[in-house]
Amino acid sequence: MAIETAAEGDIVSGINVTPLVDVCLVLVIIFMVTAPLLSNPPIKVDLPMAHTQEGHDGDKVTVTLGKDGNVAVGQKLFPNAAAAETSLSYHIAESDTKIVVIRADRDALNGWLTDIMARAKADGALNITIATLQKK
Repeated sequence: MAIETAAEGDIVSGINVTPLVDVCLVLVIIFMVTAPLLSNPPIKVDLPMAHTQEGHDGDKVTVTLGKDGNVAVGQKLFPNAAAAETSLSYHIAESDTKIVVIRADRDALNGWLTDIMARAKADGALNITIATLQKK
């Protein structure tokens, strides 16, 4: 077994970091590609258009209401609003800011939307926001 030596006869004991940097860059690229896939909502909704102001990110409870009556609290899907009430109560109680963001499909019934808003308010939500797409 031959030991690699420098020109002066000293043993080369340095670590070649080029392969380490290559592996790290590949991992960063993989994470950048897969991260948006993990944040898809459980229900696809067509948000209404409105003149809005951009919200700030933080500790908030997201409720998604589909046009067929399906409700998702966070990432968990429920068949209707009545089934989601316990989960909504739990998430609001665990939230520090008590902000609820409702993402309702433009074709969802207004009665379902008002029921969710009333339930969130009864559970202690301090601020209820309805998500919309910004008009250009």
